[in-house]
Amino acid sequence: MQAARTAGPAPAWSVGDITVHRVDEAVLTGPVGRWLLPGATEEVVARHDWLRPDFADDAGVLRLATHSFALRAGGLRIVVDTGIGNGKTRANPAWHDLRTDYLDRLAAAGFPPESVDLVVTTHLHTDHVGWNTRAVDGEWVPTFPNARYLVSRAEREFWAGYDMDEPRKQMFRDSVHPVEQAGLLDLVDVPADGLDVVPGVRLLPAPGHTPGHVAVRLDDGGRTALITGDCLHHPVQLPHPDISSCVDIDPVLAETTRRDLLARLADTGTLLLGSHFPPPTAGRVVARGDAYRLVPAPPDERAA
Repeated sequence: MQAARTAGPAPAWSVGDITVHRVDEAVLTGPVGRWLLPGATEEVVARHDWLRPDFADDAGVLRLATHSFALRAGGLRIVVDTGIGNGKTRANPAWHDLRTDYLDRLAAAGFPPESVDLVVTTHLHTDHVGWNTRAVDGEWVPTFPNARYLVSRAEREFWAGYDMDEPRKQMFRDSVHPVEQAGLLDLVDVPADGLDVVPGVRLLPAPGHTPGHVAVRLDDGGRTALITGDCLHHPVQLPHPDISSCVDIDPVLAETTRRDLLARLADTGTLLLGSHFPPPTAGRVVARGDAYRLVPAPPDERAA
């Protein structure tokens, strides 16, 4: 895996008066895309010229990334998902003992760890909870000591009863349990029509990838955006919502969620912020016959 390197301000987009910053952690290399979305073959990708060069290379290999989104809303500093984390023991060689400048990037965007009030977790997977904690004197401690960490109750309860393999147990030991033991984890019930966290920030159920997975909707000044989590991994799933991730818990439900989501977003002007979309990361869903495509929305230089 290629680690992100500090290079200027974090890319940002305006949603009314809410500014959403993308805080980069790492670029995910070609083998990750082939493993994660096996149905996105080179032949499938080649059918869609608009995927190149940003979202796939000339050989039809997907580009992916890990990053957080950081924003201010309701008087709070909020971070959505926390990536892979540094120095963690992981079975995936690309994620093992990672060393990035993520925290420097987060601080440069105006979100030093001690200032963060709320961490929103779309789901409890390794590449979304890693910076929940960091190593201090040989112990894993919460990275954001003054924040509440928000997780859907359905998500936490599912994993509590799941027969986890050792790598996933390790992830819970180093990235979830320390937050729980510090009394910082809040479990919330997310009804079918969503749950307002603070004004302008709403959790929406988006199950399938995991049972308690949520997407995050932002609303302000008549503008809207949606942070995907992993209900969408890559723009190739817009014209092919039937392409599922190899780690979807319920692929059939995940496909239904994608189709419903895309139908609701198409041609509405809603800004889609992909949690694994490589730069330019954001775009708007437009209908093309019976399929969809993403029209990229470059960062707003005035918002950075």
